[in-house]
Amino acid sequence: MGDRRDISDRPDLDELLRRFYVEAFADPLIGSFFTEIAGTDLEEHLPRIGDFWERALFRTTDYRRNALAPHARLHAARPLTAEHFGRWVQLWHAAVDGRYSGPNADRAKAQGERIAIAMLRRMTGTDGAATTDAPGFIPLAALRLRAA
Repeated sequence: MGDRRDISDRPDLDELLRRFYVEAFADPLIGSFFTEIAGTDLEEHLPRIGDFWERALFRTTDYRRNALAPHARLHAARPLTAEHFGRWVQLWHAAVDGRYSGPNADRAKAQGERIAIAMLRRMTGTDGAATTDAPGFIPLAALRLRAA
């Protein structure tokens, strides 16, 4: 970890988000939510999600969108489960850890966990405590305990 630098500005976030979403779009478990259900255009999505993360990490952008709304639409089309959110967190951690190390990188991972748990709760009424034993799955309940 010593040779990786911390996330320090918007260009770092843009690079991180591009790497993350390329992997998420290709993921066999969650990729179809982006590509088939939402029909997400990565070039259109990146500036908006960059604004969200810039505000979350640096408090420098005036992000005023409802981050839950598009996810609620996805959930209405095909239910999102703890397994889906757990996979998102797993990919997010891998993207952050693959390039960055430091307080902002740690904050980005913790924030991603909090967002996943909050969205799962809002959409399903559960926090993921009863999760699957799928290989490589990060139970959201474990993330909640680790974040406490």
